[in-house]
Amino acid sequence: MSEVLRLTEHRPQRGVPLTTAQAALLTMSKLVTVAPEPGGGWCVTADREMVGAIRLSSAQTSIDLTITPKLPVRRLFFLLGHARKGVDWHWHTTSVQEQQGLVPAIAHTFARMCERALSLGVLQGYSTIEESATVLRGRLRTTDQIRHRFGRPLPAEIRYDDHTVDIPENRLLLAATRKLLRERDLAPTTRALLRRILVRLDGVSPLVYGQSLPAWRPNRLNSRLQSPLRLAELVLRSGSYEFKESPGLRVDGLVLRMWQVFEEFVTRALTDALRPLGGRCLTQDRRFHLDHAKSAELRPDFVYEPPGSHSPSGVVDVKYKQVRGTRGNMGDLYQMLAYCTRLGLPEGHLVYAAGPGTATTRHHLHGEPGITIHQHTLNLDAEPEALLAQVDTIAAELRAPA
Repeated sequence: MSEVLRLTEHRPQRGVPLTTAQAALLTMSKLVTVAPEPGGGWCVTADREMVGAIRLSSAQTSIDLTITPKLPVRRLFFLLGHARKGVDWHWHTTSVQEQQGLVPAIAHTFARMCERALSLGVLQGYSTIEESATVLRGRLRTTDQIRHRFGRPLPAEIRYDDHTVDIPENRLLLAATRKLLRERDLAPTTRALLRRILVRLDGVSPLVYGQSLPAWRPNRLNSRLQSPLRLAELVLRSGSYEFKESPGLRVDGLVLRMWQVFEEFVTRALTDALRPLGGRCLTQDRRFHLDHAKSAELRPDFVYEPPGSHSPSGVVDVKYKQVRGTRGNMGDLYQMLAYCTRLGLPEGHLVYAAGPGTATTRHHLHGEPGITIHQHTLNLDAEPEALLAQVDTIAAELRAPA
């Protein structure tokens, strides 16, 4: 059995009894910082803005690491759902508040959504099959027949469309189900629901490890599966955290990058708030450089261009960290100053996940013309409607001046 270490995001845990090999394993992962304490034991801090459940193992030892987000799980689910194109994750039926951790809550939600979606039957579709057969079916692949059979009529190299359950949507659901079943802290009811999903998806081929996830397109036929499919993609992509610099380390689990969750939520909410005005909302805009040689790329998190204009009227950068009071974070101020200078804007906006003081602080910088940087702090503990109202206030300041 592996040792289990439970941490909270950005909160040090002191006096942790670890062996030297386990401490080295945690250090190799770079998910936490580990330091020996004078009185014995170790001080372990999860400071990489990642949360989830991960099993770390090497030839010498192994350890199960669980990092709990600072946010309540239910609030984190709202951020995730809104960021993922407003996916409805059915809070009133999933009993998220009864789950003890993030990964069990994700598994429970996914299992309930799949149960609801698959109760109407497993989705089927047409899949193109290429194979060798003794009976002609569909179309003959003439080139392959000549290349591999040298003029012999049988077996025939054929291609046909088969109505089957083995389609990309079901492969994604199967892969996410199998991955979640490997988690150790699942409730018995959740584990039973996931096993029922495996039975329903009988006949679906598993994904090949290391290959890209199969592509699917939202349409009328798969509308009932779209919410669980979005969550399945989240589960599968969250397990792709790789440690290329530590070849002796093996990692398996579910990891969420909190900075990415927060950034996706803010940019999606800003896009929704500005959509009625028209224009363009651009994320991670790579068109701008700080120098003429284009060697210093600028990549603001969010840029808004009003209708009929190809020039931005607003720029936003999102920071999943705490703002340092009214003085601001100097590195962030310099970064936004570069954005405003290059884009020719008199104002820029920094959005933080936490911080003391008022919701908005303004920094009026020297120069001619002067540049004003607005420093916004979102209250992530607020109810969803209040949180979206805060984002709407920021969006109103991005509009082109009258």
